[in-house]
Amino acid sequence: MNLATGTIIWVILFFSGMGVGYLVRRLIADNRIRSAENRAQNILNEAKSKSQDFLLEAKNRSLKILEDSKREGKERHAQLIRIENMLSKKESELESKSKEAEKDRQVLQTKITETEKIEAELTEKRQIQIAELEKISGLRRDEALNLMHQTIEKEYKDDLYEKMKKLGEGNQEVLDRKAKEIMTMAIQRYAGSHISDVTTTIVNLPSDEMKGKIIGKEGRNIKTIERMTGVDVIIDDTPETLILSSFDPVRRHTAKLVLEKLIADGRIHPAKIEEFVEKAKAEINDKIREAGEAALYETGVGIVDPKLTFLLGRLAFRTSFGQNVLIHSIEMTHVAAILAQELGGDVSIAKRGALFHDIGKAVDHEVQGTHVEIGRKILQKFNVDERVILAMQSHHEEYPYTTLESRIVQAADAISAARPGARRDTVEIYLKRLEDLERIANSFQGVEKSYAVQAGRELRIFVTPAKVDDLTALKMAKDIAKRIEEEMRYPGEIKVNVIRETRAIEYAR
Repeated sequence: MNLATGTIIWVILFFSGMGVGYLVRRLIADNRIRSAENRAQNILNEAKSKSQDFLLEAKNRSLKILEDSKREGKERHAQLIRIENMLSKKESELESKSKEAEKDRQVLQTKITETEKIEAELTEKRQIQIAELEKISGLRRDEALNLMHQTIEKEYKDDLYEKMKKLGEGNQEVLDRKAKEIMTMAIQRYAGSHISDVTTTIVNLPSDEMKGKIIGKEGRNIKTIERMTGVDVIIDDTPETLILSSFDPVRRHTAKLVLEKLIADGRIHPAKIEEFVEKAKAEINDKIREAGEAALYETGVGIVDPKLTFLLGRLAFRTSFGQNVLIHSIEMTHVAAILAQELGGDVSIAKRGALFHDIGKAVDHEVQGTHVEIGRKILQKFNVDERVILAMQSHHEEYPYTTLESRIVQAADAISAARPGARRDTVEIYLKRLEDLERIANSFQGVEKSYAVQAGRELRIFVTPAKVDDLTALKMAKDIAKRIEEEMRYPGEIKVNVIRETRAIEYAR
């Protein structure tokens, strides 16, 4: 009984505690809800207050902007009114000036009309006067003008001649003096030898007995030499001498070297000949390369393709009118460099153009065409600068002068070739040149006789005084010089000297 009572009591107490706890929690939750509602109401009230402040501030700013816009609009309106007034004023001024210009144009047109009328009247009167003068003189207008020109020319011929002479010689003297100074300085600065160099094809023998050894039994030695070297060995009655003949200068030098070695050795037979030919070819190739490298070093051109260097060295065994072509090219290179410095040209291009201007002569006996055209193809093959090709291709006037360097190379070529002793023309060419000079001079009307003197450097022409006056003589000299330039090729220059001499002879008895 006591146990059941205690259990009931504990049950009652448990449920009582739960009810009290529930009530407590309900009170706490209600308090929290009321607190949250209060905070929310406070936030809402604060937001309403701030929104009213923002709205008021926005209204104030809008009113301010509106006032500023109205004020700016009034200012722009006032400015537009001022501009409109100014334009109206300008328009009025332009209209006034236009009216004045129109008035001036009308006045000017009236004056032009009056001037044309006066000019027409003067032309008519002039025609009448000319007609009256022609009637009085019995000459037409053009006839009278020709007569007047002849009279003036006759009366003032000497004055005209002097004036033409001064005009022709005035500036020309200055230009000639400057040109001579440049060329003289170029030649003086290059103090190279100008003695002609002839590549000989003659081999001297120690005795006539050596001819028999060179010929050999049944001619086997001489046939071997000709077959191995590609030259013709000519043995005649000239004592202690034999001659080598071939179109290839390198072959001639190779054969000459072989014969000199055979003569020095004394043992001459086909096997020895073949041995010396191989040695001579190797030696001659070494000399060619050395000559090309020495030329590049001496001129300061620099390193080029080895094959082009070899072709340059071959010019050491080539002559032109007795002048060694490689020495001529080296001399040209120095002269061209000096001329380019004085004239403001490209020194490097001028030097290369001068050094390689005759490169085609190294193979012109093997390839068809002029040495200029062959040289152009060689330089193009080795990708040489196009400016160098333009500089070298005009030295014989086969191509037009396109650059300053091309004229410099041509001038250097003429200087090197024309200096005394540099070249030796053959007798046939020399005589042909003199004949052509006199033939050209004698073809002109009024020429009495002509003489080519100073080895063809001067042409003296004597004219008939009755047929040729001073003015005609001056013109004749220019025409003859022009004909010579067009029809002939020659190194240097030729002086044309026209001589008109009048003599009055009388005898006292």
